[in-house]
Amino acid sequence: MNNNNDTTEDLEDELFEHYRFDVPKGQLLLRIDKYLMNMIPNATRNKIQNAATGGDIYVNDIPVKSNYKVKPFDVIRIMLSHPPFENRVDPEDIPLDIVYEDDALLLINKPPDFVVHPGHGNYTGTLVNALAFHFDNLPMNSSERPGLVHRIDKDTSGLLVIAKTEAAMTHLAKQFEAKTTEREYIALVWGNVLADEGTIEGNIARHVKDRMQMAVFADPEIGKPAVTHYKVLERFGYVTMVSCKLETGRTHQIRVHMKHIGHPLFNDARYGGDLILKGTTFTKYKQFIENCFKALPRQALHAKTLGFMHPNTGDYMRFDTELPQDFQDCLEKWRGYSKTHASEDE
Repeated sequence: MNNNNDTTEDLEDELFEHYRFDVPKGQLLLRIDKYLMNMIPNATRNKIQNAATGGDIYVNDIPVKSNYKVKPFDVIRIMLSHPPFENRVDPEDIPLDIVYEDDALLLINKPPDFVVHPGHGNYTGTLVNALAFHFDNLPMNSSERPGLVHRIDKDTSGLLVIAKTEAAMTHLAKQFEAKTTEREYIALVWGNVLADEGTIEGNIARHVKDRMQMAVFADPEIGKPAVTHYKVLERFGYVTMVSCKLETGRTHQIRVHMKHIGHPLFNDARYGGDLILKGTTFTKYKQFIENCFKALPRQALHAKTLGFMHPNTGDYMRFDTELPQDFQDCLEKWRGYSKTHASEDE
């Protein structure tokens, strides 16, 4: 884990060259934003000016603003914090489980172990690569990722809505921002959740020691507000199946909030759920947990329900999915175990 953190920090501190231009001898004086518009395919003046404002455009190794006048023999480089191929999307023929589709949008049931978009360490084989193969001219979101209105983690399964038009992208994004969408997840968590239902509130931000994790902070000045409503669906003694409804949508929100109240997600390696946190010391119990981990080799989290207003018709649409087979297999093991074994009193 430490090595991974060091790598991430190094990448975030390093700048990568995306474009380089050696200005020829006969170049007339010209604002750099106009110069780059002529040199970079599909570039807009607004994007170039934003890059200059962000300190991403270098001339002779010095950051310049958009009004800099390009001169002969200047060396212009655009330097960004991610490798050039991170935002490159090559179409790949990857099958998609499409739950619903019309002219404005589509709903996809994402399987586990499927990355949503390219990023550090995952530049191919993602949902975005599949979308680029199956659909033409999907609108770009604010992060230049085609079709994506929201995302879920690689090892979380379940529903995602994809926008097929600019209007749909804008309309759906506003719904997520306004917290008017319905999002329900099913999770299996460690421990016996005593309250039948409850609400978890707490700002979420990057963990101060482990940059791969998020954490809850009491200081209202740190992080972003996050609210999760949970309800117990089934108890198995040492673990509990819960429904979690999101009022906000922060990175790792359910995983962080459930850990915060003492109930990490079952087999969630990043947040400690891949250890035996509740139960007995018997060898047979340890073997049982290992079998459960093998049946469900990821965090026990599934995006079951997604509801929103259709961007064209204004009709409310609500979609549900069944738990994937690995999740069901793990639950069946726990149902069998809880019927024949008494658990500790918590």
